[in-house]
Amino acid sequence: MRLMPRFSLFCLSTILLAGHTIAGDITVSAASSLTEAMKEVARTFEQREPAIHVKLNFAASGVLLQQISHGAPVDVFASADIETMDEAQKQSLVCPASIKPFASNTLVLVQPISSKNGLTQLAQLIDPVITRVAIGNPGSVPVGHYAVDALTQAKLWPALKAKSVMTLNVRQSLDYVARGEADAGFVYATDARSAADKVRVSFKVATMRPIRYPVALTRQACDASDARRFEDFLLSVDGQAILARYGFTQP
Repeated sequence: MRLMPRFSLFCLSTILLAGHTIAGDITVSAASSLTEAMKEVARTFEQREPAIHVKLNFAASGVLLQQISHGAPVDVFASADIETMDEAQKQSLVCPASIKPFASNTLVLVQPISSKNGLTQLAQLIDPVITRVAIGNPGSVPVGHYAVDALTQAKLWPALKAKSVMTLNVRQSLDYVARGEADAGFVYATDARSAADKVRVSFKVATMRPIRYPVALTRQACDASDARRFEDFLLSVDGQAILARYGFTQP
């Protein structure tokens, strides 16, 4: 079941429509699953570098890539999968030498905390009692790609596709489940943790490849010392400690 309209490429956030950043400002575009963690990283970085202001932009990794390719003024790009970063490099949108993995995550299936349908394996999703399953659009949302790969591997995707609710990012999938508008949904473990009072983790989902998050400086910021300092802080012991508090693990 497809409820959401197609994302308009030009519906960028206000932060990106405001124009190019000025000296002392950097814009960081990061995957939606990094929202809370990256906000704290940015706050802590600004406390240590008071001359630098960090503007944050969150969306699905594929959407962020499209924004950058269409000229959005971004300095640092953090995606939720290696494939999107590889595509950014292929399009010469990022500085190859600056690409570094900085976090890992786990795919999980969640249900509303009040749900009486206890799911323990993927095969149970095809049961008629499960009518809607939230899955990120695999064309632009890495968590959706990971989920569809797992379902395809289990030979369940053809049967489940008809009851899938395609979402624009992982947080939308989480919201659908939290509000009871979907019986289950695929999200990252860190997302489930952020809504532990509204959803419960049914089980971990094995993925065909590790879930790793890379960060890079965009082509326009290759020689920008402020952007470089932010990336260095994200990779530092203190930056990694912040990520760990939100459930991310080291790559």
